[in-house]
Amino acid sequence: MRNKTVTKQFYINKLGFQKFGDADFDEYLMVFRDNIQIHFFEFKDLDPTINYGQVYIRTDDIEALYDSFLERNILIHPAGSLQIKPWGQKEFSLLDPDNNLLTFGQSI
Repeated sequence: MRNKTVTKQFYINKLGFQKFGDADFDEYLMVFRDNIQIHFFEFKDLDPTINYGQVYIRTDDIEALYDSFLERNILIHPAGSLQIKPWGQKEFSLLDPDNNLLTFGQSI
């Protein structure tokens, strides 16, 4: 993350995560939702135009999660709409403020 405030706002206020833990470190952020926990380290020099960071998150109810993000007006990646992939996963993707690719998937 380049900016803790921006990252925190996106994951908590937009994606519905919650802050994890009682400690609050300036350069570190932990969030969780359902059984997912994500940790962020500050990287102020990150250039989002060349960021290749990505996370794959498995879920048991991909359609409900997808619908909840659409209801919150979360921008789904143009090439990442909800679809069945040849490798037996139903997936969708989005980008966070630092261009980290978040792909959510469920086995079918």
